Amino acid sequence: MKINQNTVLQGQRVTLVPYTSAHVPRYHEWMQSEELQRLTASEPLSLEQEYEMQRSWRDDADKCTFIVLDTERWSGQVCADEDCMVGDVNLFLTDTEDPTLGEIEIMIAEPSYRGRGFGKEATLMMMSYGVRNLGITTFEAKIGQENEASICMFKKLHFKEVAVNSVFQEVTLRLDVSDQERRWLLEQTDHVEEKSYVELKLPAGVLET
Repeated sequence: MKINQNTVLQGQRVTLVPYTSAHVPRYHEWMQSEELQRLTASEPLSLEQEYEMQRSWRDDADKCTFIVLDTERWSGQVCADEDCMVGDVNLFLTDTEDPTLGEIEIMIAEPSYRGRGFGKEATLMMMSYGVRNLGITTFEAKIGQENEASICMFKKLHFKEVAVNSVFQEVTLRLDVSDQERRWLLEQTDHVEEKSYVELKLPAGVLET
């Protein structure tokens, strides 16, 4: 989705940046992990396929993605994005008849960053972005039944379990964003600063065409 190709969302623990070709080698390295393949229900891709996937994430109107960085490491600008990457967060607009429904996914790929609130903040920031910028009013999360930590996190963010698929061993959780939920969500993310990726990366960085 091109709407966020120049958007940086900077929070306390995490900073969300657009997924660019510079991030692909690190991402590809993560996805060789059998554990991550299982948790994300993903098949391993070649590096070239991963670059193609990155282009589709950037260009397709039904996908929105950010790479999750460690704010503390990244904001000093001493290390490149690739050295601060901890995961990614995605929104799929899966229902062509209902553009207000977004399926959300969060992956904290670096084991040392799990269980420390990085996933929670990244998810809240993405939900807030979806509500404010994409008109999302209902979120769904589909999570493997074995991934208890992720299920527990989404329930803490007010999601309710609505379905269990025993074939795919998957739980579906949902959150309808009422006025009250919207206020709560925006309060949880009122510390987040929105910045321009190009301006932060200049003069070294160049916006991808």
